[in-house]
Amino acid sequence: MSKHINTPTITSVTDDGDNTSTFVVEPLHSGYGMTLGNSIRRVLLSSIAGAAITSFRIDGATHEFTALDGVKEDIVDIMQNLKGLRFRVFSDEPQNLVIEKKGNGAVTGTDVKTNADVEIVNTDHHIATLDGAKGFKAEIVVEKGRGYRTIEEVDSKKSSDFISLDAIFSPVLRVRYKVESTRVGQMTNLDKLIITVQTDATITAADAFEEANAILMNQYEALAGKTRVEAHPMLVEASTEAVASDAEEEKDMLTTSIEDMNFSARTTNALINNDIHNLKDLFSLTDAELKDLKGFGSKALDEVREKLAELEL
Repeated sequence: MSKHINTPTITSVTDDGDNTSTFVVEPLHSGYGMTLGNSIRRVLLSSIAGAAITSFRIDGATHEFTALDGVKEDIVDIMQNLKGLRFRVFSDEPQNLVIEKKGNGAVTGTDVKTNADVEIVNTDHHIATLDGAKGFKAEIVVEKGRGYRTIEEVDSKKSSDFISLDAIFSPVLRVRYKVESTRVGQMTNLDKLIITVQTDATITAADAFEEANAILMNQYEALAGKTRVEAHPMLVEASTEAVASDAEEEKDMLTTSIEDMNFSARTTNALINNDIHNLKDLFSLTDAELKDLKGFGSKALDEVREKLAELEL
């Protein structure tokens, strides 16, 4: 086992569609895949900033058990539908918005009258269904927050005709992770963390992932005091070694004799007769220069191309 705790790298980020991204983090010290995966997942699901409706009132309704004329849904159904509206809020102050629709039909997110500080992401979200000529008017309060807020925690200073909602602020809908084994050089007991994040589109999965790690970093730095552990970016060092190894291997291959390349006798003789004795000599010539060689025709050129493609050169 290495005497250092090496720092990992995000080696790939894949967009899986539907506001979902997958992050691959490696190489991690043995056992750290589970440690980081669990802590990042918990923070993603509980602590990312978002916005939600915390209270509302509807014209003609004084409490959640009031029946509304001309509205198909009852107040409890409308409450649940309101919770599904997803917002981007650009102010720290609570935002009062109006929902208004006249005539028959569905009331959706498009009927919410927003302002410069609020944007609705899912404008097609269903709120209520009108089957009378009276219309529908409501006022909602949208606030920013983190995690979950119960009805009891909502500001009690609201007007008595406002109905409080328990609010789920988190914009992260789902987080899955798994840990696989990986290796760097001679070290074979390292971890690879694969974590998939899905959001409600009010924030990108990448931004949520970065915010979760920033929160964790702030928490750990506060506990670490003045102690610092030197970072060792293993992946960078390993990559440098790999590049050097590949370069050495390529150099050795270029010294391969033409006679060892298994060309046909005619092609081999044509190359040697033109003072081309190894792959390095062959690489120094363009296709046009090869065609101009004495005794080297188009069939020989095709044979050389096929052999180089076979060797992935």
